[in-house]
Formats: sequence, C-alpha cells, structure tokens
Amino acid sequence: MDNRDFLPATPLPSASRPLLGLTILVVEDSIFACEALRLMCLRSGARLRRADCLRSARRHLQVYRPSAMIVDLGLPDGSGTELIEEMASARPRIGVILATSGDEMARASASAAGADGFLPKPLDSLAGFQQAILSRLPADRQPTGPRLLRDDVIVPDRTAFRDDMAHAAGVLEDGGEGALDYALHFLHGVALSAGDGVLAQASRTLAQTRREGRVTHAGVAHLAGLVQDRLEDRVAI
Repeated sequence: MDNRDFLPATPLPSASRPLLGLTILVVEDSIFACEALRLMCLRSGARLRRADCLRSARRHLQVYRPSAMIVDLGLPDGSGTELIEEMASARPRIGVILATSGDEMARASASAAGADGFLPKPLDSLAGFQQAILSRLPADRQPTGPRLLRDDVIVPDRTAFRDDMAHAAGVLEDGGEGALDYALHFLHGVALSAGDGVLAQASRTLAQTRREGRVTHAGVAHLAGLVQDRLEDRVAI
C-alpha cells in the first residue's frame, strides 16, 4: 500500500475561508493597519507575514515567495514602489501584488510600478480585502461554489493605534533629514485608518504647507501636541 494514502489532504479554500492556503506578505510600518490586515487574514484563512520596511521585506523574500503581497507606499527607508517594481519583474512572479496608501493620488504610481491593484486606507472592509486578492488569483486557487460575502468592518485594538503614536512621536522628536516628510505621510495614513479626522487634517495641512515651503516650528509643534494627546489617551477617537 502506498504510504501517501495516509497523508492528510491539503485543506481547500471554502466559502467561509476563501483565502485558505495562501501566505500574504504585508509590508507596512503602521502597527494599526497591519493589525487590521492580520484580522482580515485570520477571518479569511490566510497566513500573514509582516515586514515594516523595504530592507526587512527583501530579507523575507530571499527565503520564500508569498502567494500575495500588500505593500504600503510610504515606508521609513523608501517608497514601496521600489519593491513593487522589483517583484513585478521577478521570475517567478508573485501571484498578486497590491499597493496600499492613504493617498488616493498614489494609485497611478503604484499601477505604473506594476501593482495588480490598490487598497486605499482605511483598511477595514473584509469583503473588499478578500475580493482584491481573489479577483486576481487563478481559477484553481479560488473556492468552488458560492462565496459568503460578509462585508464586516474590521476594527483593530486601540493599543495598536497608541503604538503608532509612540513611533510617530519618536520620529518627530528625532528631527533627522526626511523625518518630517515621513512622519506626515505615516500620520496621515494612521489617522485615516483610525478614523481620526482631526489628526488626518492636521497632517494633510502641514504636508501641503511643507510643499509650499511654509512649514513653521509652531505647525510642527502643534502636530506633535496632537500626537502626544493621543499617546496619553486624552482624545477619544
């Protein structure tokens, strides 16, 4: 008798867990956004691996090839479009490469870099997340029969938001070259993900004044104060 007869069958995707068997590499510096994606993967049956910068992502990719990638476009050590370009031209190619950002205008640059799709922040729709991946997978990797469309809204634990605020506070305090530009992009994305309209507007306004060459110490101090308020839980989001 062939010993392979005793091997357990590989679980197949199902209506309730349509991404079963997939490994998704999330390249994302926001703990809050990554926690949302972790919960979506858990609900969908997928396995998640995380890298918080380009360097870490490249180390992951030297060891294994995920089924899909979700790459944030604003990372601490460069633009996610760099990694998307590399992976889009690599052979064998990763099955699904998605970009994500709080800046809707970044959709075009992500597509030009070779991304298969774009996930705008906030990342909170379970059905949208599943469809973004399933619609780009080959037919043999998709669940058979009707799929349960559960458009649940995913809300991460607020501890992840505070962790992101601590990271932003450290970047603003550091004040190194490029630190402010990175902090503004990071905070805008986190604020959108968390539904924090005040912080999103403040980071967007300061980013605009910076592009116009009118950034002041008072403006930066105001933003740092908003971050500190959230870090100390003085603001209910």
